[in-house]
Amino acid sequence: MFTMCTLDADKDPMGTAIADYLKGKRTSRLQVFSSQFDEDEIPVRTLFRTLKSMPALEKTALQLAAGRILDVGAGSGCHALALQEMGKDVCAVDISSLSVEAMRQRGVHDARLVNLFDETFDETFDTILMLMNGAGIIGRLENMPTFFRRMKRLLRPGGCILMDSSDLRYLFEEEDGSFLIDLAGDYYGEIDFQMQYKDVKGEPFDWLYVDFETLRLYAAEQGFKAELVREGKHYDYLAKLVSNS
Repeated sequence: MFTMCTLDADKDPMGTAIADYLKGKRTSRLQVFSSQFDEDEIPVRTLFRTLKSMPALEKTALQLAAGRILDVGAGSGCHALALQEMGKDVCAVDISSLSVEAMRQRGVHDARLVNLFDETFDETFDTILMLMNGAGIIGRLENMPTFFRRMKRLLRPGGCILMDSSDLRYLFEEEDGSFLIDLAGDYYGEIDFQMQYKDVKGEPFDWLYVDFETLRLYAAEQGFKAELVREGKHYDYLAKLVSNS
């Protein structure tokens, strides 16, 4: 189930990293832990990328975004700033107060501390933008119905969700090209993560990487049509989801 809270600064490693980078401080590693994978890290500078340095999937999404746009999990505001430069109307939201302050300092016109699932946030939009593996905030497949119900309340008639994700099946690929996946276990794209930056350690959270066919099926059950807009180079893709009602 989704939480409706925002992040306290002392539990916000990514927001702290963004704030440090913006202040010109030397940034440490933004570490990522999971019970399913080896320790990884996110280079903080990539959170500040410009339109020119963004991957093709993100550029396509920004080009397609139209009308009143909601940028979900906006982080440092890189996508919102690119949209503003394109002359588009965007509201950027994040659950991190540190990130929201950074966005405002960087020139994002409408940056807000908002949890997407907080029912008191009841504005409507023509495009809901969910990038950087944006499907991740759904957490688990069982949350799909609640997610799509929330999207219907936020979308204007004819509006759409532009969302990217990745199919993690490549992690289970055998030398002969077959895939060794335990169909009786949890969905292979349901991952648990925890982040740490310097001495700031966040709470564990669920993150969903969903293959397009699974996304399409769940979307259809909730009255949405899913279109595969573009595929990336490594099992990643951009999807467009439109409500049938």
